[in-house]
Amino acid sequence: MLSASALVARGFNRTLATVSLRRALCVESIRSSSEAQNKQSQYRPNFHNTRSFSLSAASAQLDSPKLQDELELDPYKLRDEWGKASFDVSQMTFLLDHDNQEKRAKFRKILSEDPLMTPKYNISIDEERELALKRLKKLCDQGFISVLDFRNNPLWIFAAHELAAVVDAAMTTKMTVQFNLFGGTVLKLGTERHHDKLLKGIDTLEDVGCFGLTELGYGNNAVQMETTATYDKETEEFIVNTPTPLAQKYWITNGACHAHHVVVFSQLYIDGVNQGIHGVLVPIRDKDLNVMPGVQIHDMGHKMGLNGVDNAKFYFDNVRVPRENLLNLSSDVAEDGTYTTKIKGSIRNRFLAVADQLLSGRLCIASMAQGASKACLAIALRYSATRLTVGPEGKSDTPILKYQLQQNALMPLLAITYAIDFALHYIKDCWASQATDGSDHADVVTMCCVIKAIAGWHVSETGGTCRERCGGQGYLSCNKFGIDLALSHACMTAEGDNSVLMQKVATERLMVFKPVKDQGTASDGADLSDRTYLQALLKSRENRLFTSLGKKMMKAGKEGRFDTWMFQEQDLVQAAARSYGERLISECFGVALDKADPGLQPVLKKLHHLYQMTVIKRDLGYFATSGLMSAETGAEVGKVTADLCREVAPQALALCDAFGFTDEMLNAPIARDWVRYNAIDNEGEVEGVEY
Repeated sequence: MLSASALVARGFNRTLATVSLRRALCVESIRSSSEAQNKQSQYRPNFHNTRSFSLSAASAQLDSPKLQDELELDPYKLRDEWGKASFDVSQMTFLLDHDNQEKRAKFRKILSEDPLMTPKYNISIDEERELALKRLKKLCDQGFISVLDFRNNPLWIFAAHELAAVVDAAMTTKMTVQFNLFGGTVLKLGTERHHDKLLKGIDTLEDVGCFGLTELGYGNNAVQMETTATYDKETEEFIVNTPTPLAQKYWITNGACHAHHVVVFSQLYIDGVNQGIHGVLVPIRDKDLNVMPGVQIHDMGHKMGLNGVDNAKFYFDNVRVPRENLLNLSSDVAEDGTYTTKIKGSIRNRFLAVADQLLSGRLCIASMAQGASKACLAIALRYSATRLTVGPEGKSDTPILKYQLQQNALMPLLAITYAIDFALHYIKDCWASQATDGSDHADVVTMCCVIKAIAGWHVSETGGTCRERCGGQGYLSCNKFGIDLALSHACMTAEGDNSVLMQKVATERLMVFKPVKDQGTASDGADLSDRTYLQALLKSRENRLFTSLGKKMMKAGKEGRFDTWMFQEQDLVQAAARSYGERLISECFGVALDKADPGLQPVLKKLHHLYQMTVIKRDLGYFATSGLMSAETGAEVGKVTADLCREVAPQALALCDAFGFTDEMLNAPIARDWVRYNAIDNEGEVEGVEY
């Protein structure tokens, strides 16, 4: 252990050590606001039983009041002093939670209090995988999630994904495959014979499963996959086979270590006739996790992140499974090989039906992305309010959150996060309450695609910006931006590449698009403080982009359609899809704002306004060159946006408190007392370190 003189010799600041000792002797147990209803209480843990530096020589200076005043840097106090909330934080939390408020509170409690949820960083890949499974098992044992939630409480599925992602993105990824992709597929495409066998075990993790859709050679064009399931009438079995290396099932979550079953999507052949893609249950391991005959499982190994997720690639060498393993709610094969189906239309329609669980999967991913975006902002903004650096007098007395640089980087991201949240709630409601006749299904599909893409891109931008704006502290694993950045890349790719999904969004919107007269032009009275005018601008941009895209496709004709869409007009395709998504998000924000408690509306109006201005600022070139905005108006966009950032900044911490994340859920040193944390030899870990 180092002496005080050794600390000086090695360049440590003795004042920091003195502060640490003073706090060790004078612990405050709780972080609370003077306004109980406006600030959520956060636990301030005791400071003991840690690997602290020896401070015996420095302790003699504690009697000097002047020195204590000079050395005071209390992150909790600085955060409390940042700005009094202008709204009831608990009411905002209730609004943001949207549904299952009581169940969310219980879920937060277990995520906060169970020691198993404490992050660990410098561990092996095997330990990461086992930890992710143990955490998921703990949630399952306490009944926090069930595959039957898709029937009984579908909105809870998405809420659980958002909250769990704050604590462990790898655990949540395993959860989304177990309960949505695998479990949800068995529930929705299977029948009683499958439910009786598997549903209970899915809930308890006695039956861990995979979703075998993607192949090495067939990702976005999965309808062309090569894996086959050929019916053998003599034995009443399906023979599942991987004919080529490109047909191997690829990126299969839960597959490398823990899964017992996989739903294998394959081309179904009966008497040499291809009936299209169907799902067949294939056992891949027994209860002792021994690999089944004919199945090859290759561990995909270390990834750029989320290594608690065990991904695998699968080969099937003519594996035989009983006829009853076909998920047969919509299509079935009789003992004699007679094929029947309830799905009308082409073979492609059969694929869309069996892959429908990807739709709810996109909402799960958007929910995970939102949890991560909120966590990044809460961590970065807490730190920004407490990191003191140069002020007007040259002293380190000014929180970096007062700087315009910090505000302009983080406040728009906060506004976008709120905006996406309200849109996601609307889309989840639409998904959960679809008409039984399918009349609104196409609209729901389009909305699920666009919100998944925009939320996935947003968490990437949020994680990267927050990391950068927190400097070197942001680069430490324990401050969690790296985890969320890794999650963001999974969000951009899983359940459909974001940009490819946006092609689908543009296609679906173009099919129902009807041009309308612009609601705002450069010649109109432009008022950048008028949210109604700004919404009209967003609608006009969407209208013009889709009008332009429609004209180009008409000109291309049937023969030139593919070349025009795929090789010539991708910028326009992507811009049109994004314009639809951003207009929808702003619209949903406005509706939610109007329904909100009057006490919440002033700050929500500022956030909505900032969201609209951020969208316009980012696409200012189009607004100016398309004639929707004059050069004079465009020149004011930056100033109006910066002014809004300045106005929102005093409420930033309270707006993050409204996310409802406890200190233990965030568990990043810079979101808590980072001075205490760095006064001890912590080795970059938070487990066993009380700070």
